Amino acid sequence: MDSQMQQIVDSIASLPGHWHGAGTVTREVLLAIIHHAGAIGTIHHSVETGSGKTTLLFSHLSKDHVVFAVDAGKSISQVKCSPLFNASRTVFVEGPTQRTLPKHHFANKHQVVLLDGPHGYPFPDLEYYYLYPTVDTGGLLVIDDIRIPTIVRMFDIVRADGMFDVIEVVNNNTAFLRRTGSPVIDPESDSWWLQGFNRAHFDHLSRPMSKGASLLYATSRIIPKRIKQYIPARLKRMFYP
Repeated sequence: MDSQMQQIVDSIASLPGHWHGAGTVTREVLLAIIHHAGAIGTIHHSVETGSGKTTLLFSHLSKDHVVFAVDAGKSISQVKCSPLFNASRTVFVEGPTQRTLPKHHFANKHQVVLLDGPHGYPFPDLEYYYLYPTVDTGGLLVIDDIRIPTIVRMFDIVRADGMFDVIEVVNNNTAFLRRTGSPVIDPESDSWWLQGFNRAHFDHLSRPMSKGASLLYATSRIIPKRIKQYIPARLKRMFYP
C-alpha cells in the first residue's frame, strides 16, 4: 500500500463509529479490502450494497464503483459530503435493493462485490442472487455481518459451493471469498444437486457416478421436458428439477 492510500485509510478509519446511523466497518476490514483487492490488480468495476466507510474507500480503489443503498442514518449523505469521497468514480442507485437490483442491468463483470445492504431475511439472499453471476473469475465477494444467524447461513451455503473459496474472515464478522474458475450456477435453473451444501446431505450425489449416470447428469439441463416425462422416476429424482 502506497503512502497516499495509507493516508486515505487512516483518515477513513479515524471517522467515528457513529459517523452515520447505519453502522460502520472497522479499520481491519478496510485493510483487508485493500489487501485482497491488491492481489487482483486493477479494480475496473466494483459494486456494493449499503453505503459508508467502504464507499469512501472504493471511490479511490475502483475506477467504476456502483452503490445500491438508501440514505438510512444519512449513510449516503455523509459519504457525499465527505472530503474523502471521490465522486468522479462512484454512482449511487438509491432505493431499496429489493427494488433496484432486479431492475438493474450490469454490463460488466465486477472484480469486487460487497454485500452489506438490508440484513433481514431473505434480503441478503436476494442481493446475492442478483450479484453472484457478476463476480469476475478471481474476483472478491465480501459478505458483511455474518454474525447475524440468517446471514451466516447464507455464508455457509456459499462457502460450500465450488464457485467460491473462503480466503479470510475478519473480526468473525466480515467474510472474504475468491471467485474460482468453476462454472457459474445458472440463476434461472434449479441445479440444487450441483451445490456443495446440498451434495453433502445426499450420498448418491457425493459418490462417483457410473458412465451412464454421468452422461445422464451432463445432459440433465438440455433434455426437453416432453422427453423427461419418459425417464424413470428414480432417475429423475436424482438428477432433474
